[in-house]
Amino acid sequence: MFGSSTEEVDDTSGCGQTWGASPMDRTTSCSSATTTSGASVIVAVVEGRGLARGEIGMASLNLKCPELILSQFADTGTYAKVITKIHILVPLEILMPDTTSEKGKGTKLFSLITANFPGVAFTAIQRKYFNERKGLEYIQQLCAPEFGTVLMEVQAKYYCLAAAAALLKYLEFIQNSVYAGKSLKVIFKGSEQTAMIDSTSAVNLELVVNNRDHRSKHTLLGVLNHTKTPGGARRLRSNILEPLVDVDTINIRLDTIQELLRDEELFFGLKDAIAHFLDIDQLLSVLVQIPKQETVQVAEAKITHIIQLKHTLDLVPRLRMALKNCNTALLKAYSTSLEDNGFDVILEQIKTVINEDITYLKGSLNMRTQKCYAVRPDINEFLDIARRAYTEIVDDIAGLVSQMGEKYGFPMRTSYSTARGFFIQMKLEGVVLPEGKLPAEFIKVTKHKNNYSFTIADLMKLNDRCDEALREIFHMSYVVICQLLSTIHQHIHCLYKLSDAVSMLDMLLSLANVCTISDYVRPEFTDTMAIKQGRHPILERIVGQQPVSNNSYISEGSNFVIITGPNMSGKSTYLKQVALCQIMAQIGSFVPAAYAAFRVADQIFTRIGVDDDFETNSSTFMLEMKEISYIIHNVSDRSLIIIDELGRGTSAEEGIGICHSVCEFLLSLKAFTLFATHFLELCQLESLYPNAENQHMEVQHTHSGGTGAESVLYTYLLNRGCSEESHYGTEAVTSNYNPVETGTQRQRAVYKLATRLLQTARNSRLDHESLRMYLKGLKKQYEAELLAAGQPASIDTGEE
Repeated sequence: MFGSSTEEVDDTSGCGQTWGASPMDRTTSCSSATTTSGASVIVAVVEGRGLARGEIGMASLNLKCPELILSQFADTGTYAKVITKIHILVPLEILMPDTTSEKGKGTKLFSLITANFPGVAFTAIQRKYFNERKGLEYIQQLCAPEFGTVLMEVQAKYYCLAAAAALLKYLEFIQNSVYAGKSLKVIFKGSEQTAMIDSTSAVNLELVVNNRDHRSKHTLLGVLNHTKTPGGARRLRSNILEPLVDVDTINIRLDTIQELLRDEELFFGLKDAIAHFLDIDQLLSVLVQIPKQETVQVAEAKITHIIQLKHTLDLVPRLRMALKNCNTALLKAYSTSLEDNGFDVILEQIKTVINEDITYLKGSLNMRTQKCYAVRPDINEFLDIARRAYTEIVDDIAGLVSQMGEKYGFPMRTSYSTARGFFIQMKLEGVVLPEGKLPAEFIKVTKHKNNYSFTIADLMKLNDRCDEALREIFHMSYVVICQLLSTIHQHIHCLYKLSDAVSMLDMLLSLANVCTISDYVRPEFTDTMAIKQGRHPILERIVGQQPVSNNSYISEGSNFVIITGPNMSGKSTYLKQVALCQIMAQIGSFVPAAYAAFRVADQIFTRIGVDDDFETNSSTFMLEMKEISYIIHNVSDRSLIIIDELGRGTSAEEGIGICHSVCEFLLSLKAFTLFATHFLELCQLESLYPNAENQHMEVQHTHSGGTGAESVLYTYLLNRGCSEESHYGTEAVTSNYNPVETGTQRQRAVYKLATRLLQTARNSRLDHESLRMYLKGLKKQYEAELLAAGQPASIDTGEE
């Protein structure tokens, strides 16, 4: 219709929007220079008062996804859980009651949140809007029936309901729209459903952001992210920061990845089907909102959303076909959910109004044409008239440009951009302009090399007429489309199912894709960590080949591993490798190893790095003490703790004393701890505690034949025992580590035998004969350890 002479020009110019004064009497503060780009989550936080202090209610909603997430939990005086949860959400804005920020009376929680998130807009809202009764009413009105069980979970959770009330009221104000009844997905997330990784540990382990270059993909997310949709990428990021703790759910994911790797047809079929989906969450978010005012922009946007919805629903049969012959429980569940006839009902309703051949296209001119002719002819007579007028105007524009080309003898073509509308472009090569100037009637001229862009007065008038015709078209199309929206809202649960299926399948395909690039293995879950030939996943990506692998073994019998070795020997890399593999296993991913078994960790703590923090005026020593204090106050028996160099911010004597005290406390727990240190005195803990074990990074000393100069060769291999390198400079001498006394050796042998027998009783899947042989091996090993300790080697077992 526009002819071959019309060209679209990408236009990225836009305008910011400023909201007017709020009827909610809010006050906002923000350090705009550091505001997180791309953030779209608004979160409301409220804390109990009086005896309920420390009880936190949170409600969050992503502006790009209509999912209201509620949580309520008790937090400690450091408010670590709140800070961690907000870090994971990456909020655009934080809402709190105005009473928390009163001058001179600001609460500790308010101070911590504003200190930890200086670049996030903070909005204080009158306390009266944090109303739990109103919050429950909102949820009853807005929650889609398919998620109605959440009402049972939250009806006594007063603080998260109060946060929800303030959040939804605020969103209604800033978006100038309300959510359609029974259209929101509302979920309650308890803190016990996922493992907790505090924000410091997430930074130390480079889970989602590289510490040297924030744009680099050398992070765990970068390694695992081969997703094709925005929803899949969001889900993967969320899982990395909050790994699962339920072994059954993890194994269901692992079964699915295993099937995808075995069945190439399923893998590539799903991958191809998923790749064509748009951001379903964002589409859902706009579909469930009902604008309070109708404007041309609103009408145009709604038409776009209906076209996007048609495009999305047209892809569902393709996804159904890809899942047709799946075998695992998770894929079958998604296959069943996609058979819901609601998809067909919505699509049929759309097709009664929308042209069959209308589809979603990239580019503003292409989409403008699609929106113009979206509604079928003969539904609205005035709409048909307006479209004929629009077509005539566009034809007039093409004719005008052609006339101008003939008049001046220049090669002109019609172009289009969102900001300028239709304008003229021409390329002059070897053409001499009269008097070196363009004709006077060419206005708004821009030049880039030999390319000229301009318009003329008649074209500007035609553009105005074109815009007027479009306004009429969009308004009348919107009236027709509004009748569709009620049908869509009735079956909105289908789109939530589709969003969940696409994002989960995309994430699992991504995790399966990683296994095709590197040699990964399926992890098992027991009460022991046992990794054979484990590798650092990020380092493997950086070097492009398999780095040096190491074995890891931690059990209840030896749950505290002290790692020594010189600088540059690989201690820090090894510690991070273990933590990263643990996280990968708990999100349902295969891991870089020859064999891997893990105990599920409910919390992962790290203490890495020795930098000052000028922003908080904290010295190296102060930061060390803060981080260790946080670990000590929050650790549980199911935690994984990584400590790399403690006590380096003070004198050697004080550092050793602090390390000794911390080690003794952690040795009294069942948490798995890896403790890297340069203080070789700590190796003596192995002789005092049967659950402590010394390991070291092996180095070799070589001498050159000519000069006799000594050099150190780093093997990056982990071995049993304490490092013999007591000076990490140019010379190495034997350490003063004392051998373990005979009595202690016997106690250690008995302790290890007891813990191994317990592990066997809990986890063994061996048949009777294999179990008998394994137990005989344990007996021989125990007797050998007793002989080494100078003790009589005998176990009265009665019958072999």
